[in-house]
Amino acid sequence: MVVTADETARTTATQMAQAAAHWLESLDPEQRRIGTGGTPGSDAEADRERLRWYYTPTDHGGLTLGAMRPAQQSLAMQLVSSGLSHAGYVTVSTVLGLENVLDRVEGFSVDWGHERGRDPQRYYLRVFGEPGPSGAWAWRFGGHHVSLNNLVVDGAVVSTTPCFLGADPATSPLLGPAPLRPLGGAEDLARELVRSLPADLAAEAVLLDRAPADIIGGNRSRIATGDTMIQLPGLWRGRLREPRLVERLDAMNETAEKDSGFDETDHQTLALGAPRGVPGAALDPAGRELLSALVSAYVDRVPAGLAVWPDLDDVHIAWAGPTRPGEPHYYRLQAPRFLVEYDNTQRQVNHAHSVWRDPESDFGHDVLAAHRDAFHAG
Repeated sequence: MVVTADETARTTATQMAQAAAHWLESLDPEQRRIGTGGTPGSDAEADRERLRWYYTPTDHGGLTLGAMRPAQQSLAMQLVSSGLSHAGYVTVSTVLGLENVLDRVEGFSVDWGHERGRDPQRYYLRVFGEPGPSGAWAWRFGGHHVSLNNLVVDGAVVSTTPCFLGADPATSPLLGPAPLRPLGGAEDLARELVRSLPADLAAEAVLLDRAPADIIGGNRSRIATGDTMIQLPGLWRGRLREPRLVERLDAMNETAEKDSGFDETDHQTLALGAPRGVPGAALDPAGRELLSALVSAYVDRVPAGLAVWPDLDDVHIAWAGPTRPGEPHYYRLQAPRFLVEYDNTQRQVNHAHSVWRDPESDFGHDVLAAHRDAFHAG
């Protein structure tokens, strides 16, 4: 039996609603106050909060895992799992666990204004609206290097983006010969594809011989033509209050920009806009196979059949930086309603960011507007 995308969207929405309801029922009044938000589309303040997202180790808004009892944590993770494929859930769980590794890498000394700066318990869950088969509701799960944003309208999942995953360290030792690389597939496939291109296509794909310090879209709620990379302090959106932390962030940003070698012209070269690089239509069969596998590394984060695949002919790949392993690099996949960004530049090329977005309907902008118009028209 063939399962349609609409059936998948509705089945997944039902599972999300059940998991969200069970988690909400377990909360006491104060936990519920912190862990819930207004109905999507109901008022401007509710939407401002829902569209606010981060991938830095700051307050993402909601109830933290650390503020929940173990049974409540299990219910929270069941909701998180409902919006992910098995591989996606394993990857998210690994990213949470890397906070312990990063803490050791930094000598257990970085605090970011909290008692513990790298903390696998400081991931935030918030449900917006009332989970159910009608109307609009949403949920968000986020913390350092994780941001999952899901919108359900009238019993169907209509948006799963922005979907951000990072890894710091990007590569960690394990007992045995193979290292731990949560985003290794997304990096290796892109590099193999670009390195396999003939000289003329490689010249189109590689936009610059150096890489930016971060993804270009950053954590904007909406992305637009002409957007350039947000500097590190801007990603925190005023979350830091202590002068010493602001100074630390400014110093980190200055170092990152210096190490990248970027100037304003370089930033403009990588500004968002029309697709750049080489389209899938120009690739040979082997290249298209690599591109297909690379797209899968992003859309397969969610349950099978939930994401709408872009037309492979239209997916452009663009690269910045050297293509040798171990060198700072950035790449972008872009097609109508599909944007992927990946970078691995920081911490001596051992700190990766990756994001999958729908420029037209991140957070379900268009679907929610249509739902609101239909509701008022009725």
